[in-house]
Amino acid sequence: MDAAPFSPTVVKAAFRDVTWMHVSRPAVRAAASVTRTLLTEIIEGARAAAAEEGITKLRPRHLVTAIDRNVEVDVANEWYAYSPTFRALDGGVQSAAMPSRGGSARRPKSSAVVGAHRFEPGVRALRSRQARAVPAMVRELDGIAGVFVTGLARDAAMVVREGGVRRFGSVTLVMPGEPAPSQSPETPPRAASAREGDRRTIGTGDVLDATTMQLFGSTIRQRALTEARQAVHTYASA
Repeated sequence: MDAAPFSPTVVKAAFRDVTWMHVSRPAVRAAASVTRTLLTEIIEGARAAAAEEGITKLRPRHLVTAIDRNVEVDVANEWYAYSPTFRALDGGVQSAAMPSRGGSARRPKSSAVVGAHRFEPGVRALRSRQARAVPAMVRELDGIAGVFVTGLARDAAMVVREGGVRRFGSVTLVMPGEPAPSQSPETPPRAASAREGDRRTIGTGDVLDATTMQLFGSTIRQRALTEARQAVHTYASA
């Protein structure tokens, strides 16, 4: 199994940024694994886009193409508002880290964006896939991963507070022009899950529940859950 993009210490720091709750070691492993799955999917999509151009060094435009082609990895909305790459797509011409030309105050960053680069998962994820990228591409991967794991921590804490998460079945992505699959009457929306444990500790199940909230695409979500369970099992058996 590939190395996780985060060290346990960094994952814990991300959780501490958004909640006072304790996060168990298996939950930390699960969060790192889920993030690895997301980054792997993005990198592979970017590599495919780069291969079409006949180059091997990934660039931000390849990231944009990967997300355009696979909406299941389009999960870091908070990061896009501050990313020079994505701001440019919306007509922005400056980095969010730069003051405006008019000298006005900079827009304050959300807590999910502040310190995103400290996570530095981009290089580790690229190395695990034997991929190369320009520094701007690494910055984008770091930002997406940082915002994603912060959102994962927020949702996991909410699951603990509310004693579970209400599930409404899975999301099925349909291409334009294709008919939507029919909903089976035998698979109605599921009731709220019942969690185990106290209201002060984020456990593996809470992170997995948060994953179902963060990853809306059924394909990547199922793979992330499977790989996270495997990572936790491997850690427990070590």
